[in-house]
Formats: sequence, C-alpha cells, structure tokens
Amino acid sequence: MSNASKFISSRVAGLPPSGIRRFFDIAATMDNVISLGIGEPDFDSPEQIIRAGVASLQQGKTHYTSNSGIEELRRAVAEDLDRRYGQTYNPASEILITVGVSEGLYLALTAILDPGDEVIVPQPSFVAYLPEVVLAGGTPVVVNTTVDNAFQVTAEQVAAAITPRTKALLIGYPSNPTGAVMSRERLADIAMLAEKHDLLVISDEIYDKLVYGTEHVCFPSLPGMYQRTILLQGFSKSHAMTGWRVGYAAAPGELLGAMRKVHQYTIMSAPTTSQWAALAGLLEAEEEMEAMIAEYDRRRKLIVPGLNEIGLSCFEPKGAFYAFPSVANSGMSCGEFAELLLQEERVAVVPGEAFGEAGRGFVRCSYATAYEKIEEALERIHRFMRRHG
Repeated sequence: MSNASKFISSRVAGLPPSGIRRFFDIAATMDNVISLGIGEPDFDSPEQIIRAGVASLQQGKTHYTSNSGIEELRRAVAEDLDRRYGQTYNPASEILITVGVSEGLYLALTAILDPGDEVIVPQPSFVAYLPEVVLAGGTPVVVNTTVDNAFQVTAEQVAAAITPRTKALLIGYPSNPTGAVMSRERLADIAMLAEKHDLLVISDEIYDKLVYGTEHVCFPSLPGMYQRTILLQGFSKSHAMTGWRVGYAAAPGELLGAMRKVHQYTIMSAPTTSQWAALAGLLEAEEEMEAMIAEYDRRRKLIVPGLNEIGLSCFEPKGAFYAFPSVANSGMSCGEFAELLLQEERVAVVPGEAFGEAGRGFVRCSYATAYEKIEEALERIHRFMRRHG
C-alpha cells in the first residue's frame, strides 16, 4: 500500500478534526437521541425565501453572477446595514456575496496574512477560527475569556497578547459557543486599542439579529473602525438558510478588492439561486424572522433556568442560540460528561473543549430545537445528574 500521507501538507496534517463532528457521528448511530448539539435552526426557510429560489430557477437564472454577487442583493445588504447601524457601504465596491460566513472568513484571512503574521483569537470560539488562521499561513494567538467576565474579551487581555507581529484581531459576537454579547463599552476599548496598535479587526457578526433584551453593536460602526474592519455576515442563522450557503463580507474597497481576488480564483460566485432567495429573505421575511427570534427567546428562558436548577451553573446568554453551562458539579471532564450523557440518556451536547482551552469544564447546549424536546432533554439531564451529580 502506498504511503499517501507523505504528500499531505504539514499545515493540514497538524490540524485536529472538529471536536463537534465526533459526537454527531456517534449520535447518528443511536435511536431516540435529543440533540442539543447542532448549531442550526430547526425552522425551515420561510416560504418567501423558498418561492424566490424556485422562481429564480424557473426564470432561467441558472448562470454565474458577477464575482461580487447580484447587484440587487448587494444593494439590499448595504441598505440593511445603513438602516440598522448607520454604517454606510458602497454596494458596488465594498460588499461581496460569499458562500456563507465560512468562505468570508477564509477570504479575509487569506487576503491579509503573510507567513508569521499573528492573529489574536479570543476563546471559547467557533471551531473554525484557529484552523483557518493556520491554513492561511498565520499564527493564532489565543486569549482565554472567562465566565467571570461573561465570556467578553477585555482590551487588557488583547493588549497583553499584542506583539510586533500582530496583524489582526478575530472576534465573533454574539458568540458561538457561549451566547455572550459584547457591551458597547468593551468594544469601544478594543477599538481604541486597534487604532493605537494599527490592527485590523475581523468581526464575525452572523448572530447579530439574534439578541435578547440587549443591543448588538456592529464593530465597524464604532468611531474610526470602518476603515480597519472586515465585517462578516450572512443569512444562515437569522433566516434559517443554512443549506443555501450564502453570506457576505463588507469592508473598505481596497480590503474587499483583495478578498474578491481570492474569491474569483477559488469560488467564482456564490450560488445564484441562493442569492435571489437571500434577497427575498432581506426584503420580505422580516415578520417570520422576528417570530423565530421570539421563539428562540422562549426556549432560552426554559433551558437556562432549567440547567441552573439541575445544578449545571449557567450564566445568562444574551445572543445566538446557545447555553454554555459548567459541568463542575458532575465531577467529570466536559468530554466525559458529554459522552456519558449521550450513552446513558440519549442527549447530545458538545464538550466545551471543542471550542478551545477556555471551554474546558463547560458544554454547549443549543436551543435551536423544539421547546418540547428541550423540556424532555432537561428531564433526562436531571436524571443523569441525580446519578452522577
């Protein structure tokens, strides 16, 4: 047998597999599993979105679009950002439609990083952040947030991690996996730091519409931050469009031009059908989106107190659709807890360590699943904790 591994790049060989997928793979072989693991809306895409996608196919809109995406969608995105945050972008040169935020992240890092450049990444964070920095040739520098600060990174922490090789800061709030939302004051402190040290900020704001009883602050809308921010956004979470794979990046023209260059050679253009569907989502599905957000909030108000009552201490998430409870009272590591809970009670959660060292001792529980299933999951976890807590 040939030794094909010798052909694999050291960058890729050194990457660990996703810590999320293993539990999904195990759960897929089992019956009667309630999954609090997957970060995906359980809602179908609203009817307006589906109709627009089907209509685009029937009308023969089956060809490549402009590399940047259809003009109508870029214009609608620019108007949406202006209306909600007062941040103006030129749809012709400062907005790029991407294959989800995942491609946007890849484009941003590939466009800005040279070998040895450092990117500061607060953790716990989305599982792709560190690997994408590595794949782009950069060096991730981890800053660990804590529950004592509600998992909000502080300017002091960022400042302590800055070196002469620091090029960018990669932040994602509202946070996957913690549900944390950054306060305006803390973001303003980080903005001042970025200006002082001449850093670029990549701000992943895919969950910006999913906030509860608080405001989301769009990072590039802060004073002086438009010119040094790449904003990543999309429709997967807010409009229940995960499978459509459509998102966007917004940035000053020179930065976006570099990203577009990578996009041209790698992707060509985001799926045409998905772009027309996303346009309908922005223009026609506001009411449906608000109903989904209200339902997530109802579930949040069930799962967080429920976990606390069981003995799994959980701070209050203010955004996204994740609870991030501590499993300290179980006496187990987060990996042991997740594995045993799945085996004994058929409830799937994700060990916090999948999101970085700062996630150890916690598990991620998604409440993007039906209210009744969350009720049943809490009962099962309660039984589990009575045996092990």
